[in-house]
Amino acid sequence: MTNRLTISLSPHEKGDVQIEKIMWGVVIALIPAFLASVYYYGFQALRVIVVTLVFCIGLEYLIQKYVLKLKKITALDGSAAITGLLLAFNVPSSIPTWMLFAGSVFAIGIAKMTFGGLGKNPFNPALVGRAFMLASFPVQMTSWPVPMKNIWSLGADAVTSATPLGLLKEGVKAGETVQQLAHKMPSYLDMFLGNIGGCIGEVSALAILIGGIYMLYKKIITWHIPIFYLLSLGIFTGIFWLVNPAKFADPLFHILAGGAMLGAWFMATDMVTSPMSIKGQIIFAVMGGILCGAIRLLGTYPEGCSYSILIMNAFVPLIDKYAKPKRFGTEVNYGG
Repeated sequence: MTNRLTISLSPHEKGDVQIEKIMWGVVIALIPAFLASVYYYGFQALRVIVVTLVFCIGLEYLIQKYVLKLKKITALDGSAAITGLLLAFNVPSSIPTWMLFAGSVFAIGIAKMTFGGLGKNPFNPALVGRAFMLASFPVQMTSWPVPMKNIWSLGADAVTSATPLGLLKEGVKAGETVQQLAHKMPSYLDMFLGNIGGCIGEVSALAILIGGIYMLYKKIITWHIPIFYLLSLGIFTGIFWLVNPAKFADPLFHILAGGAMLGAWFMATDMVTSPMSIKGQIIFAVMGGILCGAIRLLGTYPEGCSYSILIMNAFVPLIDKYAKPKRFGTEVNYGG
């Protein structure tokens, strides 16, 4: 018995999608967040971003050339640059340079190249690097400089403060209500623009949104993952807020605070570590948003975005198997 695949009739569309074009498109989309981070955290943010970019691109080049001995070096295809940028965006501007090197080694050397490089890594490399740094250097990774809004400031890291999520978590733990904490919390406008303490690339929701819209316009991503991730996070936290508004913040706070915006638009949408089908992407995003909310509200750690995405990365093969897209063509059996 012979199995043949009958392909649908022409025309067949041939696109100009290339890895380099997609990757550098994401880099362009990260420029608004880059500019916002430099505006709010000055020279120290610029140091973190440049150093991490050099480390990630350089490490991938060295591994490909001298360890894997590849003939074609792809360290400049943009993927290592994205990892470097996202890793830099997920740390405070006060982080020492040697810790950035350690995080870059883990992100590129362990999370990416160990599995064979781009397209083969099961977990988002930047998030793996961040998780490693948070576990290894918890004090430095949770010391949040106050925005200085001076690009040439060398002393911006002298004053630190808690993030909005940290203020909420510690205040409620101490017995204060959300209403009593209101005077300590930044306004929604400050959270939207980025005038708050936190990781350098996640503070400005506006800058991230501009980059996300650019990626939608260029068709680098679809809207399903970011919208469903943020929507499910809002619905989940909104239920708790409606039940007990004295203990839990409203949904808008959780969408604007922490890494939800950066994670939803730039890390959950990573095409290597997210599902292939639209149905799978919706499942991935909804479960990720719920996990993020659960970690924030029920866990001891105030943030949950990074871990929610990493956990859902592990389920992508199962999601892809469940949400298989329909085949193009029909399988016909000839013979008997």
